[in-house]
Amino acid sequence: MTLDIFNRKEVQDLLTAATNQEGGEGSPRFKQIAHRLLSDLFKAIDDLDITPDEVWSGVNYLNKLGRDGEAALLAAGMGLEKYLDMRMDEEDKRAGLEGGTPRTIEGPLYVAGAPLREGVSRIDIDPDEGAGPLVIRGVVTDTQGKPLANAVVECWHANSNGFYSHFDPTGAQTDFNLRGAVKTGPHGEYEFRTLMPVGYGCPPQGATQQLLDALGRHGNRPAHVHFFVSADQHRKLTTQFNIEGDPLIWDDFAYATREGLIPPVVEKTGGEKLGLKADSYKEIEFNFALTTLVQGKDNQIVNRLRASAQA
Repeated sequence: MTLDIFNRKEVQDLLTAATNQEGGEGSPRFKQIAHRLLSDLFKAIDDLDITPDEVWSGVNYLNKLGRDGEAALLAAGMGLEKYLDMRMDEEDKRAGLEGGTPRTIEGPLYVAGAPLREGVSRIDIDPDEGAGPLVIRGVVTDTQGKPLANAVVECWHANSNGFYSHFDPTGAQTDFNLRGAVKTGPHGEYEFRTLMPVGYGCPPQGATQQLLDALGRHGNRPAHVHFFVSADQHRKLTTQFNIEGDPLIWDDFAYATREGLIPPVVEKTGGEKLGLKADSYKEIEFNFALTTLVQGKDNQIVNRLRASAQA
């Protein structure tokens, strides 16, 4: 039974009071957003005849989401982070900005403070019997192909168990294992010597997987490597590439896969001379092209709460 009381004066007055629309204190922008979101929730309760039991089930879920610390993971899994990227893509299109490496989601597992090295960084601090050696290398350029010296490339990825250092539930990884940062050389070159990652799944007992189960969805990601890339007079790039051949590339629960972000994996030898764990290794060449500032500003910078640590 749909009660349809949303448009009654007392309901609208309640929304006005709850979000302090007529008060002089508080943030006008925050009040505007809160009023819209609360209004949409009230309207949905009317339209879908959402019961009190269902409302309180939702409140209880939000409590669990907070306890589990998975709000950012859920944002990725429900497509919110992807939608923000889509809006930035459209903003670039309308501004006439073309070229550059495609952006894609940051995800919830970045940690600031990784050691910054010149040109090359070996980031496999911990031994990992389940992962073979991998070299990721390339150059950073502008959209015209000009190399960008002194650009900073930050990299982070999971181990062979699908866990990230600083977030590993087993506690087995050293701080900043499989995380690093490189300042590019005079020709824009960078290189990470690391191990082949695998994909990961949401914690099976966590709030995100609970919601995905109710939707009949899986919570798994293909193997991938994350990057931040920044350079003077250019916009910071947030992106990641997938590992070629992973069966979940186009079935990523976080919707991060994009054309142009699936580089080939090449078999190589000579890893012992590079200090790798084996002579045979895999190599991925991935070049980054950065776009210039917009009217002197970087409109790609996203301010969000991120973990940090001391190397």
